[in-house]
Amino acid sequence: MAGNREFFNRRLHSLLGVIPVGLFLVQHLVVNHFATGGEESFNNAAHFMESLPFRIFLETFVIYLPLLFHAIYGLYIAFTAKNNTSRYGFFRNWMFMLQRVSGVITLVFVAWHVWETRVAAAFGSEVNFQMMENILSNPFMFWFYIIGVISAIFHFANGLWSFLVSWGITVSPRSQVISTYVTIGIFIVLSIVGVRALTAFI
Repeated sequence: MAGNREFFNRRLHSLLGVIPVGLFLVQHLVVNHFATGGEESFNNAAHFMESLPFRIFLETFVIYLPLLFHAIYGLYIAFTAKNNTSRYGFFRNWMFMLQRVSGVITLVFVAWHVWETRVAAAFGSEVNFQMMENILSNPFMFWFYIIGVISAIFHFANGLWSFLVSWGITVSPRSQVISTYVTIGIFIVLSIVGVRALTAFI
């Protein structure tokens, strides 16, 4: 019974990491990328997202609760996983270890980012270009965000590879090799989008 529960939790953890949390990450990166078009471009995009109907409901049940489960169960996986990189130094084993490390880094980053933006907004601050400009004007915070964003993107892209395997979508070795190249491509493209957005604020 316990084995069935763990199997279900791992499947749910994997699914939520892609849908909806992963899709939200992509959407968030795209909205932030509007900063490359200037302050007005970003503020318009951010205002559009803030004006969505049922925003509080959507944020709670489509973002925060799935993210909370994914984060809590992910920590359990991270600290109970047996990494064998010193004994088996092949590519996938390293990806396995980096998935756990990036998950912890991403959790710290997301918690801080939510505190600086969403919690601040709840107390009356406006989430706009100037807010992010003020945050990223600090060199330490800029590099903290760079590391956090790249870590989050890696965690999503590499997690997508695991999702495809665990859900029986890529079963053959050839399909797993192809998905490796696809997810690496996703990581590179989204990293460029994320870093460009951050540099646009400064």
